Amino acid sequence: MAQGVLPFHCEQEQAAEQGITALGGLGIFLDLINRSGLYHRGSGHFFPRGGGQGFTDGQMLESLILLNLAGGECVDDIELLEKDGGLCRLYRKAEAHGRSRRERESLCARFRRGRERTFPAPSSIFRWLSTFHEPEQEKLRLAGRAFVPAPNPRLKALPSINAGLVAFAQANAPQALATLDMDATLLETDKRDALFCYQGFKSYQPLNVYWAEHELMLHSEFRDGNVPAGFDNLRVLREALALLPPGVEKVRFRADSASYQHELLSYLDDGRDPRFGRIEFAVSADVTPDFKAAAGQAQPWRPLPARESGAPTRREWAEVCFVPHGISHKKWGREYRYLAIREPLRQPALPGMEGQLELPFPTMTFDGETYKVRALVTNMDREGEALIAWSNLRCGKSEHAHSIIKNDLAGGRMPSADFGENATWWMVAVMASNLFVIMKRLALGEGWSKRRMKAVRFHVISLPARVVNGSRRLKIKLCRGHPSLAALLRARTMIAALAPAA
Repeated sequence: MAQGVLPFHCEQEQAAEQGITALGGLGIFLDLINRSGLYHRGSGHFFPRGGGQGFTDGQMLESLILLNLAGGECVDDIELLEKDGGLCRLYRKAEAHGRSRRERESLCARFRRGRERTFPAPSSIFRWLSTFHEPEQEKLRLAGRAFVPAPNPRLKALPSINAGLVAFAQANAPQALATLDMDATLLETDKRDALFCYQGFKSYQPLNVYWAEHELMLHSEFRDGNVPAGFDNLRVLREALALLPPGVEKVRFRADSASYQHELLSYLDDGRDPRFGRIEFAVSADVTPDFKAAAGQAQPWRPLPARESGAPTRREWAEVCFVPHGISHKKWGREYRYLAIREPLRQPALPGMEGQLELPFPTMTFDGETYKVRALVTNMDREGEALIAWSNLRCGKSEHAHSIIKNDLAGGRMPSADFGENATWWMVAVMASNLFVIMKRLALGEGWSKRRMKAVRFHVISLPARVVNGSRRLKIKLCRGHPSLAALLRARTMIAALAPAA
């Protein structure tokens, strides 16, 4: 009897174990995890759980990172990895690599009835995630008030583990300059306990600090959707600065208007950071009525070059003599440099509708023409055109990183209604994203640095292969003449040449 329209049948293999895998390329990520020390940090940084039974913290963390890289979106998708016989054989071999006989026996002893699974069951993962949630913090919430729950010791360890991954990248590609981009992103969700964001839907809103030179997420604080993007930003920035690895000598800071806070700007400009001193910044400022009045008198207006795409533009910029009221009458008040950027509206309002038009951005009228206006505040002496171009780089890179974590990985789909569990899920996706970027930049080579996750999955990860034992070693056999084999071999050679984690 025909199964479908075309003359082929879908059947399962008769043998229970054939060593076939649909994820033959995940082996190079196991190489990188081992080289970066991520597994060992996952096992050693956490505040220990009780019992000492079942999968270790390192095994849990590594399994969820592999789930993200393979394309899984939820906890239950771990079953697809468990049913992949070749991947399980490969993972067991990688897990035993470098361990003494006593260490291997200790891992086996954690399972009273013997280890039946390679990857943890969904129920085990949910129990593990629950150890990061702090129920007592939920009692401190007040209706209508922004609140960021204090992390318990286990959740507090996650940023340190991620910082170790960033330090591994820094050790192998040193950067003396760290340009930090701070921005929040919305994660739309339908979870029962999620709160509404400023756009009117239930969400969570992590605040992230992105290291532009390495293209890595240095730090991230998970937050409820109702927490403003500008809430307690100075504290988060100081935490991020403390996570920067050795070798960084100078820091610069970029952010949108959510970080336009005089306390934060004075901390950077006064050189109060004990390690880096004065930090240069360029932050989008609020376009207030006072700023508009000052911008209306600004002269001269200088043209900005065409966009990178080559599209013509009529954007212009000017220096603005402006001191906000918030600091003009304070002892520690100072004068920053303000720039105004204007761009004429492409489609003006129809006659008679000028007063009815509501736009989501500030506008001003110059010589009878309406312009979109934004403001930039800085303590840098760079030429205005170069400074604006440098500031605009924040919008593309950090938001692109957010998109990868939310859409290409599993960071955009929350597994629970509990805050701590979702915060852990998000941080695992952040670490998977960083591992993906390190793989592209340090192992796969120059031609891969701009490729997205879906391209890496298609060309490198989702490779059908057979995992077999032969000549006292495990072998991953791809189809004859497969074009991705050369990329895998090159990546493994590059990973082996990387300096191991401290």
